[in-house]
Amino acid sequence: MTDTDNKELTIEALAENLPQVVEFVDDKLEQADCPMKIQMQIDVALEEIFINIASYAYNPDKGTATVRVEVSEEPVVVTITFVDHGIPYDPLAKEDPDVTLSAEEREIGGLGIFMTKKLMDDVVYEYKDGSNILRLIKRFK
Repeated sequence: MTDTDNKELTIEALAENLPQVVEFVDDKLEQADCPMKIQMQIDVALEEIFINIASYAYNPDKGTATVRVEVSEEPVVVTITFVDHGIPYDPLAKEDPDVTLSAEEREIGGLGIFMTKKLMDDVVYEYKDGSNILRLIKRFK
C-alpha cells in the first residue's frame, strides 16, 4: 500500500481493503471540511466502485487500484479518481436499470453504478494507456 504525496493511495484491489480506501478518502474529505451528508454519499459511491474493481477488473488474477483525491476551491469540488490496469470496462456504457420495475422483474446488475451516478454530480470514464480511469465528481453545496 503506497500513499503518494498524501493525495493518492495504491492498494491491492481486494474487497477486504475497502476500509483502508474509505479511511483514506474520508481523511481527505475531513481536511476539506466536507459536509457529513456529502461524505456519506461519497462513501456509498466509493464502496460501489472499489468493490466492482476488486470483483471484476482482474478476475481471476489480482492487481492494484489507485485512488486519487483532489479538492479544488471556489467552488469546492472533490474529484476522486480510480485507476486500475484490469480488463477494459466502461461501467457508464450499460443502460440504467428500470427502477420502476420490481426487483424480480429487473435485470441483475447495474444498480450500483446507477446509484453512484445519482449520488455524484458527474461520473466520467476513460480507457487510456492500458488503464481504466473512473472519476467521481462532487460539489460541496
